[in-house]
Amino acid sequence: MTLPRQTAALLASARRLAIDVKARAILVITEMNMDWPTVREALDGLSLLVAARDRHTQSELQKYPDISVVPYDPSDYAMDDRVGLAVLGAIRAELLQKGDEVVVLYNGIESVPERPEPVDTISVVHLGEHLESFSSRELRRLQTQVPLDTLNAVVKLAVAIGREGREGHPVGTMFVVGDTRRVLALCKPMNFNPFRGYKEEERDIKSRQVREQIKDLAQLEGAFIIRREGIAVAACMSIIAPAPPNLRLSKGLGTRHIAAASVTHHTKAIAVCVSQSSGAVRVFQNGEQVLHIEPFKRPLIFGGVTLDRPTNGQVPRYGLPPIVESRNDN
Repeated sequence: MTLPRQTAALLASARRLAIDVKARAILVITEMNMDWPTVREALDGLSLLVAARDRHTQSELQKYPDISVVPYDPSDYAMDDRVGLAVLGAIRAELLQKGDEVVVLYNGIESVPERPEPVDTISVVHLGEHLESFSSRELRRLQTQVPLDTLNAVVKLAVAIGREGREGHPVGTMFVVGDTRRVLALCKPMNFNPFRGYKEEERDIKSRQVREQIKDLAQLEGAFIIRREGIAVAACMSIIAPAPPNLRLSKGLGTRHIAAASVTHHTKAIAVCVSQSSGAVRVFQNGEQVLHIEPFKRPLIFGGVTLDRPTNGQVPRYGLPPIVESRNDN
């Protein structure tokens, strides 16, 4: 097995880039097997991590002790989400840590079936933001209560809601994940349950279609209740758990964040809150905030192009409405 010319060129570029930025490792995310001895030779001794979707490729990689295999199950995530999932798996396996630079090679464009390419894109990732900033020990602690893939899916969804909002408007919401029976005992419905009557596969947040539907539902008041397996159980739920003693929250955080701290104090659930004012995402466990994510600034929102009806033979005017910026977090 030999490497396609494009792959060989990208590996050479990855090696030079890794040296220039002092990257800890090169991470290859692949959906097919490769000539791994040739890959190692091209990287000339640099640390190589591989996240493989195919189980046969994962098995083949075990033959090479100088290649670190990353725990990885991309399901049906889009490629940008798969990169984050692979990096998260590398941190969990203690192959990467906060503050590292990592050069990532992956296939970001669908390949032609007759001429498949293992990789076609190269990126540099700095592990200083998002969920990847957790240490391995903290990730393992969280996973004892909620599986890592479920937690990652919920946080990714929360970040997307915080950044995008809905229909040009900021949206705040909350997800309560795990320990579902005890959580439901501390809730009361505020509206109808939009998940009632649907099959589990139609409520699985690991499905891209389900995540898009939840983005719409996030405009409704109340919390989402998610089972530890990632199955949405209910929405529009009001949390009625008593606040924990000596509760400490940052100035400006309101009832949604108090409810998140309260429900996680009385259960083993994890709560993920999206701030409506800033889009920031905060994760709560055991009644305390354990993570604060502000991965991106909210994008500027432009209105559509408007056309003025010509009058008196004048030329039509084309213009854009003023830019609408998101408010600062209070």
